[in-house]
Amino acid sequence: MKVNGKSVPAEEGMTICALLEQQGYPLTRIAVEVNGEIVPKAQYDTFALHDADTVEIVCFVGGG
Repeated sequence: MKVNGKSVPAEEGMTICALLEQQGYPLTRIAVEVNGEIVPKAQYDTFALHDADTVEIVCFVGGG
């Protein structure tokens, strides 16, 4: 699977939550898009990923 443009080894059926933990992303202040569709945070624990998926993870940062 590709995560933010890089190939990442992941188990078939891994959830978004498990992927975020594996890759060291915080579970807050992020947005996840899978194959061009934004996934609601409420689905992170149940949304199963597949080897051919393209995932984009965006972290929001405050500042000014």
